[in-house]
Amino acid sequence: MDLTRYKVIQNTKINCEDFVFVDPQHLKHPLPPLVSVENFISAGGVPTLKIRATLYINSEFTQNPIVSVPTLKETSLEIYFDYDYTEDTPETCDVWYVEIDYYSTDVTQIKEVISYLRNVDPETSRGTKTGVGD
Repeated sequence: MDLTRYKVIQNTKINCEDFVFVDPQHLKHPLPPLVSVENFISAGGVPTLKIRATLYINSEFTQNPIVSVPTLKETSLEIYFDYDYTEDTPETCDVWYVEIDYYSTDVTQIKEVISYLRNVDPETSRGTKTGVGD
């Protein structure tokens, strides 16, 4: 029997002042998440993935990004960070740090985590792949 669950450990804005890109004309917004992944065994003995993401979100939007339920598709774990977005390139961004523990007896089967910064409109979503164990 597979026991799968996840816990958002932290979902925090980490900048005190608005983050300004030096050359925003050469950036395609939204920026894909910057993600790292680490395997470990939890204190309860359950295989766990520690997923750490840094998100750059328009500073006009002050609500924390919403972390969707991670979905396992074969050897890939997909996770979405939902937020509100405009089509315009933002002049400033806030930097969000999101940390998630994903517990499952199938963690050892996961080869990559695919994470997306997702708007209500999927055309303005961006994603990135992060190898497990890389």
